[in-house]
Amino acid sequence: MDLYEHQARELFAEHGVAVPKAEVVTAAEGAGPAARRLGGRVVVKAQVKTGGRGKAGGVKLAADPAAAELTARQILGMDIKGHTVHAVMLAQPVSIEAEFYVSYVLDRAAGTFLAIASAEGGMEIEEVAAVRPEAVARVPVDPVEGVTEAVAARIAAAAGLPDEVVPVLRALWRVLVREDALLVEVNPLVRTTEGLILALDGKVTLDSNALFRQTRWGGSETGPGADPLEARAAAKGLNYVKLDGEVGVIGNGAGLVMSTLDVVAGCGARPANFLDIGGGASAQVMADGLAVILSDPAVKSVFVNVFGGITACDAVADGIVRALESVELTRPLVVRLDGNSAARGRAILAERAHPLVQQATTMDGAARQAAALANAG
Repeated sequence: MDLYEHQARELFAEHGVAVPKAEVVTAAEGAGPAARRLGGRVVVKAQVKTGGRGKAGGVKLAADPAAAELTARQILGMDIKGHTVHAVMLAQPVSIEAEFYVSYVLDRAAGTFLAIASAEGGMEIEEVAAVRPEAVARVPVDPVEGVTEAVAARIAAAAGLPDEVVPVLRALWRVLVREDALLVEVNPLVRTTEGLILALDGKVTLDSNALFRQTRWGGSETGPGADPLEARAAAKGLNYVKLDGEVGVIGNGAGLVMSTLDVVAGCGARPANFLDIGGGASAQVMADGLAVILSDPAVKSVFVNVFGGITACDAVADGIVRALESVELTRPLVVRLDGNSAARGRAILAERAHPLVQQATTMDGAARQAAALANAG
């Protein structure tokens, strides 16, 4: 469960990370008074659970309360990557001397947490890592030991961060542990010209298995501000998570789906979602899954990756064929079936001979096909 920026900042402040003063409004009429309380000149930021807000025009500087109301009116109701802006945060601007990047993320493969930090904040960390990988420090964190003073100092030294950031690193670890988070990110963490260390932006992802303890956030990701595709999928009982990519992914089993996401990324494309259909691959489940994925305008191809076990591949193939009777397939679909009754399943799809359905016998081969189709548009 992703939190909004203002919610993440609220957690930061509670655990000892300083943030600029800010207010959240849901109507443009409230922006002017809020700006006056904050000193007049403010940054107006769209509150949506996705990146790229600045590039989309969802982050703007307003010189005075009147401009704040006008800017809020422009941003509220905007669509940013399929997310409608229902609220904006008005924050006091600061004079920045230096920008940093710090985060903690769960490293599932290593069975531990990973601290990622850089003295080059304020831009996409992926871009920094690609252009100057030496500028991004990755330090494993033992979840039992946690981030002690010594560990925080080691992270700061590895990333070239000033000593003043050490207390912030410890505080952010408290956010991760005490709030059941899988990801805690600050970009940028800044040092102001007055020498203050402030978190200007924040992202926190909570563990969905711990939502029963997170009642302050509503305990779910449905509601007016939720991702519309995730809300639609949840209503149909689908285990779906929206991602910022172009290859739709359907698989049976969380482990297989996670592996599929990695393989797609390794083939030069970005997965558009996580969708685990579990052990059931009925026509209705397939139809619901395809309908949700195909309603994402960013999706250019769909990859169905199924390993037949208790649910045989011929049943999956039959579900796909029947789903195509109720869902208009507007983008290419690559299917990889393996395991129980895989040969029979492939034969069923071949007999249907849908012009937009392709098959592959290996996961790597199917991922390459889906990536190539997505990249070709």
